[in-house]
Amino acid sequence: MTSGPINNIRNFSIIAHIDHGKSTLADRLIQLTGAVSERDMVEQVLDSMEIERERGITIKAQTVRLDYRARDGRDYVLNLIDTPGHVDFAYEVNRSLAACEGSLLVVDASQGVEAQTLANVYQAIDNNHEIVPVLNKIDLPAAEPDKVKQQIEDVIGLDASNAIEISAKTGLNVPDVLEAIVTRLPPPQGDPAAPLKALLVDSWYDAYLGVIVLFRIVDGALKKGMRIRLMGTRAAYDVDRVGVFRPKMQEAEMLGPGEIGFLTGSIKEVADTRVGDTITDDRKPVAEPLEGFRPAVPVVFCGLFPVDAAQFETLRAAMGRLRLNDASFTYEMETSAALGFGFRCGFLGLLHLEIIQERLAREFDLDLIATAPSVIYRIRLTSGQELEIHNPVDMPDVVKIGEIQEPWIEATILTPDEYLGSVLKLCQDRRGVQKELTYVGNRAMVKYELPLNEVVFDFYDRLKSVSKGYASFDYHLTEYRPADLVKMSILVNAEPVDALSMLVHRTRAESRGRAMVEKLKELIPPHLFQIPIQAAIGAKIIARETVRALRKDVTAKCYGGDITRKRKLLEKQKEGKKRMRQFGKVEIPQEAFIAALKVDV
Repeated sequence: MTSGPINNIRNFSIIAHIDHGKSTLADRLIQLTGAVSERDMVEQVLDSMEIERERGITIKAQTVRLDYRARDGRDYVLNLIDTPGHVDFAYEVNRSLAACEGSLLVVDASQGVEAQTLANVYQAIDNNHEIVPVLNKIDLPAAEPDKVKQQIEDVIGLDASNAIEISAKTGLNVPDVLEAIVTRLPPPQGDPAAPLKALLVDSWYDAYLGVIVLFRIVDGALKKGMRIRLMGTRAAYDVDRVGVFRPKMQEAEMLGPGEIGFLTGSIKEVADTRVGDTITDDRKPVAEPLEGFRPAVPVVFCGLFPVDAAQFETLRAAMGRLRLNDASFTYEMETSAALGFGFRCGFLGLLHLEIIQERLAREFDLDLIATAPSVIYRIRLTSGQELEIHNPVDMPDVVKIGEIQEPWIEATILTPDEYLGSVLKLCQDRRGVQKELTYVGNRAMVKYELPLNEVVFDFYDRLKSVSKGYASFDYHLTEYRPADLVKMSILVNAEPVDALSMLVHRTRAESRGRAMVEKLKELIPPHLFQIPIQAAIGAKIIARETVRALRKDVTAKCYGGDITRKRKLLEKQKEGKKRMRQFGKVEIPQEAFIAALKVDV
């Protein structure tokens, strides 16, 4: 089963901001081309994970092959790749776009262009895409198509005069979208006689088939039984199955240039199949791999510990299973005096962290505590050696440190005019440097340079609350810069609590330390002796609070008689408390940790 001539293939993706109707439009296109029978049709066909459906986001790139007979009577094969829209999965988006020649740019006619729309459009333009603007939700009373068309022209610089106005929900004008794909997007190029060269777009684990690899053939052909080589890992595999998604799997004997399909072989782990790698024939390999490949690098790190220590083995097994399906998620074991055994995990960003946490809680029924997220710092020692650390506990002695560098990002924020003041103040408070401020209609677009460690803490939540949920935010890493960072430790009864130590900027250390000790004072229950809670940088205490001691009435059994007898008992109690404070152990309840880690300054 091969498709007709290469000129009748169209590979396209849909790019949009979260909630602008991308998955709904994909549903309508699938329905119109009859790829799924009415009986099997569900909403968000391509979002298979429960979390994807619930949050209304796409996490993994999915693909579907549609057969379409155009108005000119010719039969076309349309390959739709549904890409993630969120900034954390930008690399997956980039590779998915590299597999296509064109994109549908879906913009909500009532909300206009958002930050992630911009980020994804620029990636599509970098991949030399032909772009067809589509205005969705045209049936809403608040829709302003003319205004949004103007916005697309002003902000993105795309001609939107022939944008297609649709309602993906009701199906209004969706057939015009299919016609535009056929007439306005270019067919793929490729040489069927050349050696096999294919782009690995995505991969995931299936309990029955092992690793399933999604690919796009650039040149040559991929046949069943062929031996292929992955150029990044230099590993070779025999192909067991080749096929396409309609959206159910359908096997084929071979696929040619320009086609998108899947293969399975004796591949054990998703980590062996890296997104963006080049697949070639083991016997006749191509000389050069496709450009643009880079391994996924974790950006945000945090510790995950089970609330109940008995669940540690369950957590270990759950991590292993998630890693099977998500090669960009990394973990290593760590122990903490306060929280016991757990794992230090690396994520692509905050949403990725949140999703992994939620999947662990939901799919494996685990109750977890996450420590404060941190980023990778580069440390140059006085000896000239360079280190990368992401856990404050690994910080070398201050005397040995020559310079600490932290990662910076460039953030693009789009916000309605009335919230601009609060958004600017938030960015300034987080040590931001304003790059530019422009207006798009009644919305401001601000570009800021910000240190990543200020963003991972709770920047996104704060941005949503100061803008009442209207601001949209997108970022990419730019560079590492030297910074005046210090390690702040929290001491409870003169004992350091490693799970609460963090790297902070010197100017923020005092306020962050004060907030932390005040919070802990409310959370740690009183013991029979008083407990000092301190925030310290090295040997210097920068903030302190004291939990007052519980007082047991030792004089209750003395009534009447001499005052000296009472005084003697009280002195004895005082001595006992002093000794107790020396040897007594402070039990910090689990809730105190969770609340302290959520402290907001």
